[in-house]
Amino acid sequence: MSHAKPLGPAELTLSTSAPAKPAGPAVTTARLANGLDIVVIPDHRAPVVTHMVWYRNGSADDPVGKSGIAHFLEHLMFKGTKDHPAGKFSELIADLGGQENAFTSNDYTAYFQRAAKEHLKVCMDYEADRMSNLVLTDEVVKPERDVVLEERRMRTDSDPADLLNEAVQAALFTRHPYGTPVIGWADDIEGLGRADALAYYERFYTPENAILIVAGDVDPAAVIDLATTVYGSIPARGAAPKRFRPREPDIHAHRLVTLADQKVEQPSYQTVFRVPSYRTAARGEAEALEVLAHFLGGGQASLLFKTLVIDKKIAVSAGAHYAGTALDDTRFYAYASPAPGVSLETLDSEIERIIAEVAKKGIEEADLARAKTRLVADAIYAQDSQVALAQWYGASLAAGLALTDIASWPERIEAVTAADVVKAARWLDRRCSVTGFLLPEQAAAA
Repeated sequence: MSHAKPLGPAELTLSTSAPAKPAGPAVTTARLANGLDIVVIPDHRAPVVTHMVWYRNGSADDPVGKSGIAHFLEHLMFKGTKDHPAGKFSELIADLGGQENAFTSNDYTAYFQRAAKEHLKVCMDYEADRMSNLVLTDEVVKPERDVVLEERRMRTDSDPADLLNEAVQAALFTRHPYGTPVIGWADDIEGLGRADALAYYERFYTPENAILIVAGDVDPAAVIDLATTVYGSIPARGAAPKRFRPREPDIHAHRLVTLADQKVEQPSYQTVFRVPSYRTAARGEAEALEVLAHFLGGGQASLLFKTLVIDKKIAVSAGAHYAGTALDDTRFYAYASPAPGVSLETLDSEIERIIAEVAKKGIEEADLARAKTRLVADAIYAQDSQVALAQWYGASLAAGLALTDIASWPERIEAVTAADVVKAARWLDRRCSVTGFLLPEQAAAA
């Protein structure tokens, strides 16, 4: 774990979409009368099913001064209802040979189970119950708050790399809540209580704010019928909550964040740029950023790895990553670890030079074709994992994208031109970035 009054017959909006070439799964969608969105992804290779409920809220929706409440409530959602006391469902899923967990991100919170297909109704019954019948008392809330505080101490406060990442994000997003850690700031967590959790639960944990993803060896019509029976009895609470995020002001000055700690054995470097996401980008921009990230840092054939690690031997690792699935503007990362005796300033200067050269000279057609082919192939291979497929659809939809965006992604990647990549590289303006240096304490002192 990163841990009523029934309605009448539910009215459905039903459609089936066949993804663009290369062919993917035939996806069936529906919407219940209470607003719950349903996505069914058939996968008949094994008699198992992945059942996920995604809520369109994450840490970026935490109220001011209540950072960490989305993640805290994720923990509390396992504390039980009247019909399912704490721990009973987990025991049942384990007895059935299944798995369950949950996770919170900036833009969504998701709960999932993976089990034999005949146990799908068991999973639905439980999620539908805790969507509207969660029982919270001070005796439950206060100890769990201490658990979250300990999680923060163990995973973040004791890890220099995590502390640096927090500082870098806070410098990149000074006003927008993406600058606040998902787990929350310790001072805010200490102030969270039962009333905060219930208020957040009542606002966001509603059928009209949720997406049900079912992937596996199932018949779509049967899944929708079952969901209509199980989830359709939850009353709608009105329109889905609006997600207000303050706009991040433009930045025009490069920022350097340095952290030195005695626990650091290997120095590391990162530069993060604020760029458009798939949801906020103009047509073709996000796809070009995706191709650029793969060309720059997607594995050992990438430009950064070949230049820094193989040719110049000034780094032992290097890469880049575009975090394109986000509700608002997002991040583009370049990172590396220096070879012995090489300073982080040297890596910084060299990476800046490489990015500037791509923005000026562009990309060879052969390199462009290779990057696009690899990206599309990776998407096809990802379909071999039922869980990965469900997560791809759930994260995209919860971040404000549409099924057509997911289905047409391979075609849009294939349409990226060399000129598009040059334009994308111009987003990587040093003046709009934050650089992080992680150093051993003695190296910083020297």
